Amino acid sequence: MSTTGATADRDPLAALGALPGVADSVESVRKAVDRVYGHRIMRRRSNEITSEAALRGARGSAALSGADWALEEVRRRTDFSGDGEARTVGAALRLTAEAGQLLSIWRQSPLRVLARLHLVAAADDADVVGRPRQPGEPVHEPLVERPLPGAGEVSARLEGLAELIIAGGSAPALVTAAVVHGELLALRPFVSHNGLVARAAERIVLVGSGLDPKSVCPAEVGHAELGLDAYLTAFDGYLSGTAEGMAAWIAHCGKAVGLGARESTAVCEALQRGAA
Repeated sequence: MSTTGATADRDPLAALGALPGVADSVESVRKAVDRVYGHRIMRRRSNEITSEAALRGARGSAALSGADWALEEVRRRTDFSGDGEARTVGAALRLTAEAGQLLSIWRQSPLRVLARLHLVAAADDADVVGRPRQPGEPVHEPLVERPLPGAGEVSARLEGLAELIIAGGSAPALVTAAVVHGELLALRPFVSHNGLVARAAERIVLVGSGLDPKSVCPAEVGHAELGLDAYLTAFDGYLSGTAEGMAAWIAHCGKAVGLGARESTAVCEALQRGAA
């Protein structure tokens, strides 16, 4: 991504907020989130909404990694040690639960958080979990067939991303979350589970920034609803590094958050009617 001027030099992500259409996406997301938080059910039963959002978010993230299960199947199942799809759903559920425990660490040590997320997701592969891939190690991410950066580039770009997060800045939460998500998906820094980790990191940014402090607007729901093809098309925009491509990716992430907010609003309505 390119930036100009002293402000951009200090805060590279801030320039992305000025791209065409991004301000509209940021405002649309804010309104969608405000609608959920303004619902009367949130004042009395917010813990239930958070729990339901976590379940639905995990289901959505797993769907984008090839395990598109019905919500009730995810809710019913207790054993996720079976085939590959079951393990993917189990990993998504573990990540969603773990993300909320890592908020206080993220701004001080994002690389530590990413390592922990991968450890949680890929707990059954002890030799390669919790560390970036090494030269020559293959990456299992079959639904994201895009050029794979080398291990050296991965290390350098992870350090750069960590520096941006630690430094903070004035960029809207949506912009930062979209960049974290896109960069991790582009790098695929681990040998597996990169999509799940990238989406969990996006969640951490959205919650930790204060945009969605109760974690009731699961972007993963929206990403899944928009579909894998749209997800990868928008991701190609991120990979292009162009202003148009970056704006399209941020807008796509904004739509995903908005749809997640809509999902939780529907849950609030169902609870209010006594139907859930």
